[in-house]
Amino acid sequence: MALWDRLKESATTMQGQLVAKKNELKSGAFRDASMAMCALVAAADGSVDASERQRVASLIATNEVLQNFPADDLHARFTDYCQKLAVDFDFGKVSLMQTIGKVAKKPTEARAVVQIGIVIGGADGDFDKDEQAVVREACYALGIAPAEFDL
Repeated sequence: MALWDRLKESATTMQGQLVAKKNELKSGAFRDASMAMCALVAAADGSVDASERQRVASLIATNEVLQNFPADDLHARFTDYCQKLAVDFDFGKVSLMQTIGKVAKKPTEARAVVQIGIVIGGADGDFDKDEQAVVREACYALGIAPAEFDL
């Protein structure tokens, strides 16, 4: 099986797992951690380019699990997190990793945040090394072994 096919299959599987847990994923901390993850994936290469930002924003709007939250609220948080990364990437990244770390004590939410990062990163068919690295760092912030997600 080609890498592209495995990636699509993995993202589809993870999205299915997220949907199955949708009713458990309603906390504000999960919402914030998810948007922080999305912003980090969008800016994984060190910059937040407008097309990448728009692509991720549209994926957020159509993600079934994230429909637990008002779309305008998600968009505002995602935009705010992207802005933090644009102003000072390194400092913004530390702040966003702290936001992600707030769900570490809730294993279902923590794993769901990682899965969202993988789904968003792989949605274009290219879960590149920068995106993988940022999701791997989030795993460490959450106390999850990256190997659990083949990272």
